[in-house]
Amino acid sequence: MDVIPAIDIRGGQCVRLAQGDYARETVFSEDPLAMARKWASMGARRIHVVDLDGARDGAQANAAIVRRISQSLDVPVQTGGGMRTMDVIQATLEAGLDRIVMGTAAVKDPVLLREAIAFADDRLIVSVDARDGRVALEGWVEATDLDAVAFIEQLRDLGVQRVVYTDISRDGVTDGPNFAMYERITRDLGIPVVAAGGVGSVEDLVRLAECGVEGAIVGRAIYTGDVDLAEALATVPGARG
Repeated sequence: MDVIPAIDIRGGQCVRLAQGDYARETVFSEDPLAMARKWASMGARRIHVVDLDGARDGAQANAAIVRRISQSLDVPVQTGGGMRTMDVIQATLEAGLDRIVMGTAAVKDPVLLREAIAFADDRLIVSVDARDGRVALEGWVEATDLDAVAFIEQLRDLGVQRVVYTDISRDGVTDGPNFAMYERITRDLGIPVVAAGGVGSVEDLVRLAECGVEGAIVGRAIYTGDVDLAEALATVPGARG
């Protein structure tokens, strides 16, 4: 299982939000590139970068920083936030990003979703962000009645090859991931899933590996030191080498 450090960018800074709340922001660095280099130097095999301004507002605001990160590292970088048009998706992949992550547009624009599947193939990830099992959109500020598991099943049937599942209530608070949901997705839906939200210890990462997820995105816990990235990479099955 890959242990994937998260770089969340808002206003050009590396931040973390608590439970997706833009009013509960902690700034961890004014230099997202330096943070990305740090995690890569410690052995991370992939970096996850999110343009939080783009996720909420629908238009990329930190694209130049994201591309600089990708071009400066020797490890793959995947990015999301503001992936709302094919022009943006194509330009992002052509700029050297390894994978793009669609969220809101995957729900609101099914035509774009199909075009993205055809163009990006396995370089497309759909982010399914849920609160109480229901999908949330627009940087997590818009609630829906869409059942997250049913939506993942639809995505799989359309040809999406990988999803990131985030339990919003646990994101940025290190209260432990929603293990039951990850076990359900991997057992019942047969689609590779990357876990996000709630990781607070190396033990959480080991348990996620046991759930069968392909990777786990870790944010706040590696910034606060609750998770030592080097220890995680050495301990979690399949995280290194």
